[in-house]
Amino acid sequence: MKRRGVVALMGCLAASAGAWGQKPPLLPEKDVAALANELSGESAKRNLEGIARFHRQRGSQGFHAAAELVAERLRAYGLNDVAILQFPADGKILYGTQRSRPAWDAEKGELEEVEDGKEVKEKIASYEAEPIVLTEDSESADITADLVEVGEGTKESDYAGKDVKGKIVLASAQPGAVQDLAVGKFGAVGIVSYAQNQKTAWWGEDENLIRWGHLETFSANKTFAFMVSLTTARSLRERLAKGEKITLHAVVKAGQHAGNYEVVTATIPGADAKLKEEEIAFSCHLDHQRPGANDNASGCATILEVARTLQKLISEGKLARPARTIRFIWPPEIEGTMAFLTGSAVEERQPKAAGKTGEEHTASFWLTSHIAPRIKAVIHMDMVGGGPETKAVFHVTRGPMSLPSFVHDVTWAFAEWVNEESYKFAATGKAEYPLVAPEGGKEPLRAEYSAYTTGSDHDVYQDSSFGIPAIYLNDWPDRYIHTNFDTAANIDTTKLKRAAFIGSASGYFLALDKPQSYAAIGSTARDLSTAMSRRRVRSVSAAEAQQLYWRHAQYEISSSESEFLWRGENPFDVSGNAMMMFKYGVRRPEEPKATGEGLLTFARKPRPKGPLAVFGYDYFAEHAKAAGVATPKLLSYEGLWGAGEEYAYEVLNFANGKRNAQGIRDAVSAEYGPVPLEMVVEYLRALEKIGVVEQVK
Repeated sequence: MKRRGVVALMGCLAASAGAWGQKPPLLPEKDVAALANELSGESAKRNLEGIARFHRQRGSQGFHAAAELVAERLRAYGLNDVAILQFPADGKILYGTQRSRPAWDAEKGELEEVEDGKEVKEKIASYEAEPIVLTEDSESADITADLVEVGEGTKESDYAGKDVKGKIVLASAQPGAVQDLAVGKFGAVGIVSYAQNQKTAWWGEDENLIRWGHLETFSANKTFAFMVSLTTARSLRERLAKGEKITLHAVVKAGQHAGNYEVVTATIPGADAKLKEEEIAFSCHLDHQRPGANDNASGCATILEVARTLQKLISEGKLARPARTIRFIWPPEIEGTMAFLTGSAVEERQPKAAGKTGEEHTASFWLTSHIAPRIKAVIHMDMVGGGPETKAVFHVTRGPMSLPSFVHDVTWAFAEWVNEESYKFAATGKAEYPLVAPEGGKEPLRAEYSAYTTGSDHDVYQDSSFGIPAIYLNDWPDRYIHTNFDTAANIDTTKLKRAAFIGSASGYFLALDKPQSYAAIGSTARDLSTAMSRRRVRSVSAAEAQQLYWRHAQYEISSSESEFLWRGENPFDVSGNAMMMFKYGVRRPEEPKATGEGLLTFARKPRPKGPLAVFGYDYFAEHAKAAGVATPKLLSYEGLWGAGEEYAYEVLNFANGKRNAQGIRDAVSAEYGPVPLEMVVEYLRALEKIGVVEQVK
């Protein structure tokens, strides 16, 4: 049945709000019941505990062990096309905008305080005990040297009057931000860091936390670095301030080497002869320091549980096989996704039956550059299991305004229903679908529907060069992210079960031939409310506010008009949009008249594919330096709701050859807050000079 545009959507949204208390949205209740009964938070957590045993750095032995664990589970669950794909990573090969980073492995990392150059006074850090203490991309060393405190260590003034040549420096900044000055310019031989990243309300509360550290992969100033807690750093600083000499002995066996990005993948084949060529993907990122339980063993274990559940229910006939293929992907964060969508791989397979000999590994060529056009939507999970100790808030994060999609509303429909059911259970002890795990908590989920934020693989899929809508399920804040306290003990099995339900229901619904119900797809009222609440920000003028209203309304209209799912048979008659605009007082504002540089129009080139800020490599910075282009002001701009990286991401996405610079400025201003036109133009011209966009005459 066709419905009348956004007006109908809003009416259905209001009418269904009460009904969802009894009936789940979008899927038949028997399908929802089958998923709710089969999904297991405990099963997910057992797999999470296995993954969290490994120090999963890119290309490392630990990552490979985790990949083998996931692949073994997938085979045991009966999935199809289980493979570990290997993409060469040598520091030279480019996958779209991502320069492949060489693999990095470590065998040993010991930092001790010594007296008389040899007698051990105290062991400060041990890679064997806690791998997180050895900074990623450290190189081998066996050095005894004095310690010198350099404050933050990122400015030349931090080194004024200090002799650090041949010494180890103690710095508060990340090692990667210190190494070129400390090692490259002033001759230090190593770094000890107590950097406090990922600041939240709980930052600094627990001074025993040790945070994950990074050196710059492509820096010419190779060195080693250790991470220590605030407690350890304070003790060292106080002793140095008193004039005490501190001598450290560092032994490191580690280094970069040519290797592979490894991506685990598997499928549940679709049933329709044509539509099975289209795919709905579940993604996460398998790499991280040990333990890395919430970030991101939780997302990886949860999509593994989704794979187990869907495969079992479909094979048993409790769920119909969907028309589209469902794919599951476990890559290294961002860089592995870039390789998967743009590169070619060698496929590593294991024998199908235990006990077979002579075929431990068979390699074949596996072309993945054809994958991106097949993927029609992605459900990405990055941190979805944080229990009460983590202070986590669960987010259903929609996509950027440059890529309108109903996919986000599908997932929010299920998440909002879980919110209602879980709250009802918490408040009364009764609910039809409490989605509570036996070993988990009973708190309500309280998921938040959130505007687009960057920071994980969903950025890659939704970049305009791929244009794949992605829903991002994520916890934030998390007071233990990137620390040695991000352990399985802080993961809640009820949270895992609920995240798995929201993801599996969404993915299964999207994989069907056509939706069986449209009643809950639509969020115009919610997003207009969000837009209108922003009007209260005093720094937004009345004219900017009207642009904000209008563009958010247009975003919602576009979300229902241009989707793969309808296959040319859009169920929404958008003729009702004018009525919706009138009802909510939204009038089409006078468009700012573009003049001068505001008339310039740019179109993105087909290559290279991918966002310009990737992982451990900055495509824009490298090419801008080679072209003699100064850093555009936009990259450091702080808007009302967004930062420079987000503005830059969307400016490039909006550069489609149709919008002029004024239109792009207005679009990103509606999304993240007003930004000067000249900053947008400066960035577009910089992109033109490095060959990413071209001017349309």
